[in-house]
Amino acid sequence: MPKGKIVKALSGFYYVADGEQMIQCRGRGVFRKRKVSPLVGDYVEYQAENELEGYILAIDERENELVRPPIANVDQVILVFSAVRPDFSTALLDRFLVLVESKNIEPLICITKTDLLSKEEEDVIHQYAEQYRSIGYPVILTSLNKEEAIGELRSCLKGRTSVFAGQSGVGKSSLLNALKPELELKTNDISDSLGRGKHTTRHVELINVEDGLVADTPGFSSLELTEIEAEELAGCFPEMVEQSDACKFRGCLHVNEPKCAVKGAVESGSIPSYRYEHYLQFMDEIKERKPRY
Repeated sequence: MPKGKIVKALSGFYYVADGEQMIQCRGRGVFRKRKVSPLVGDYVEYQAENELEGYILAIDERENELVRPPIANVDQVILVFSAVRPDFSTALLDRFLVLVESKNIEPLICITKTDLLSKEEEDVIHQYAEQYRSIGYPVILTSLNKEEAIGELRSCLKGRTSVFAGQSGVGKSSLLNALKPELELKTNDISDSLGRGKHTTRHVELINVEDGLVADTPGFSSLELTEIEAEELAGCFPEMVEQSDACKFRGCLHVNEPKCAVKGAVESGSIPSYRYEHYLQFMDEIKERKPRY
C-alpha cells in the first residue's frame, strides 16, 4: 500500500505528498466512526483511484499533535508575537508556551515589528527577551528590514517541520513572505477599530522553506487549557521544574504550600513575577473548568 505525508487539508480533502506525486484524498468513513481526523503532518497509507485521487486508509502513530492549529508530527513551534500592533503580551505568550511544553515540542519565540519601537519600548522588549532566554527559550527579534534576523530564523528551519503560530496580525504571513518571497501569501494590516489583525490564512498547509517544512496557520487570539491537569501545569514552566526539587512537599503545586522553593524564587526575583502570576491564573482556570466525562 503506498504511503505519503499530508501537506494540506482544505474543504474535506487531504493532499498527500508521495515523492513528486500529490494525491488528493478523502478520509474513509471509518475515521469518522472512530472520531479520528487525519491531520496535516500525518504519515498515511492511501489507495489511489487514479493518478490524482484516492482515499486515506490508515494513519501512522503520531509523535505529537496540536489541536489549534490542527497539525501533527511537529519538530518546533515558532511563536510569532509582535512588539507593537498588537502590543506584546506575556500572558498570551505564556499560554502558548504552556501548550507547546505540554506537547513536548520545542518552542522558539520570534518577536516581530521591532523597527516600530521607540527607544523606551525597545528597552522593555529587550528585557523581556533576556528573561525568556534565561529560562532557556531561544528568542529572535525581527523586523522585515532586518536581514540578519531573517537569516537567523531561516537557519532554524533547515531539516525540520515547523509551525508558525501566534495571534492574528503579528506578521506570520509577512515573515514567511520574507523567508520565501515567491509564496506571495496574503497579508492584512491591523484593524484600528478592533486593535487586532484580520485572519488571512484559512487553512493549514506545509510549505517547503529552506530544506524544511513550514506550516502557515490561521491566527487566533485565545487558547483554552483543556488538556492540562493541575498537577501537570508546573511541568510546563521550565524555571519551576528547576526549583521544584527543593520544595518541602513532593507534589507541591506552588500555590499555598509552606516552604515552597518556587515561591521563594519568585520573591528573590530569580523567577519573573509575571510568569508566576500567569501560572496562578492558569491554575485557577484549570481548577474551575467543568469536568470531562
